[in-house]
Amino acid sequence: MTVLESQITSDMRAAPEAVRRQDKVLAAVLPALAERLRRKPPQVVVTCARGSSAHAAMFGKHLIERYLGIVVAAAAPNIATIYHRRLRLADQLFLAISQSGESSDIIEQAVAARDCGAVTACVTNDPDSALAQVCEFVLPMAAGPELSIPATKTFVASVAALARLTALWAEDEALANALRPLPDRLAAAGELDWSRLLDSFAGAESLVTIGRGPTLAIAREAALKLKEASDLHAEPFSAAEFLHGPIALVSPRYPVLMFAPTDAAAVGMTQLAADLTAKGAAAFITSSEESTPDRLPALPPDHPETDAICLIQSFYAMVVRLAAVRGRNADRPRHLRKITRTR
Repeated sequence: MTVLESQITSDMRAAPEAVRRQDKVLAAVLPALAERLRRKPPQVVVTCARGSSAHAAMFGKHLIERYLGIVVAAAAPNIATIYHRRLRLADQLFLAISQSGESSDIIEQAVAARDCGAVTACVTNDPDSALAQVCEFVLPMAAGPELSIPATKTFVASVAALARLTALWAEDEALANALRPLPDRLAAAGELDWSRLLDSFAGAESLVTIGRGPTLAIAREAALKLKEASDLHAEPFSAAEFLHGPIALVSPRYPVLMFAPTDAAAVGMTQLAADLTAKGAAAFITSSEESTPDRLPALPPDHPETDAICLIQSFYAMVVRLAAVRGRNADRPRHLRKITRTR
């Protein structure tokens, strides 16, 4: 199977239409959820997710804290499933994210949260799933079947759904407006050429991905996909965290992939890229402005949050090619299944 014929490529290219479908699919539930949250705002939002969905939850954390000023924390499902302790979540928002909606620990935590009086909502690709059955508000991803084991379009659909929720809840017109052209921008982002990474990454044993603000979740998702699709160890950091110790790892043989935000966090990221290059690192940073060997093409900025979503689409297109260069089957990572059930 060629790169163009791979299931992961097909899934990735279906993401724009999935995001476009959300306009209609989410219209029935988002206004009711947003009105409920505005009427009695929670003091905290608790997320519950695994894998790529956990990275989507981190993107949601950035959005909700940035636009609503409400603290977002990730729940540890084993508190409910292993230690049988219920959290005090009365009138708080419990937000579960699961592509399949069938992970036992997330379902059990959702049940416990609802029993404790939380407002429970889930983002899932299966509105008839077990998770959807136990949550008060169900936000369908509208992604359709995802055939490849590594999630691509369901991650994009998840973060787009969270951006829609945030825009409506916060009544932020700029973010709402930026979501309208997102499907077309995603399609364009998937065609950008990041092949200049391939030589450096193909022979690497390990590398770092870096993000900040809206791109931190993107860096985390990219690191996971490098492991899953290319059998390449990658560790994600925020630009700030990287300076607190991990920068000691920098060398010409330890590549760094930097997802530059297009908001106030961009300045620090650009400075870090220059510093890493001066230290001899093989550092690559996304940019819509310059075309140099260390710059990866990005779309012209439109809105920081949707710009970040477009970056992962460009990355997905590259990582399939990287897997082929490394002789891996991106559709079928070893030891993995599409639905992972944990407790």
